[in-house]
Amino acid sequence: MKGIRGISPDRVRQQPEHESREFEHLKNPAESMKQPPFFRSVQHAWSGLVFTVRTQRNAKIHLVFGATVLGVACWLPLSKLEIALLLLTIGAVLAGETINTTVEAIVDLLSPEWHPQAKVAKDVAAAGVLILSLTAAMIGLLILGPPLWGRLLGS
Repeated sequence: MKGIRGISPDRVRQQPEHESREFEHLKNPAESMKQPPFFRSVQHAWSGLVFTVRTQRNAKIHLVFGATVLGVACWLPLSKLEIALLLLTIGAVLAGETINTTVEAIVDLLSPEWHPQAKVAKDVAAAGVLILSLTAAMIGLLILGPPLWGRLLGS
């Protein structure tokens, strides 16, 4: 027997008891307007970030590059504005990775078998991260290039 969107019910993971209690407020529409406590929201967000870094190779690569850029930035005489721009750029790339991971998870859930539109969704989400990454590299070179070159040449 097929369930929602052709997914057989046995493919849907049953939630453990503690997870079903966590989402109890979503069963009543009036209750769904209530926000979870702030700390719980932060825990969920942190779990999503950890999941992304643990499961996505490119997220690990971006994290290493971001840390390297920040290390080099601390070694160079940069302004606060330049450091802020680097932080914003690194954050944008990591946020792009989390959005890409979200798209991939949703597509996999809704379309367990290969489908051309599922491929398009995943490819477009990945393209967004590629655009962010290339832009971040250009910003990094513009900001870090001249002072790094000067420092390495001793001038």
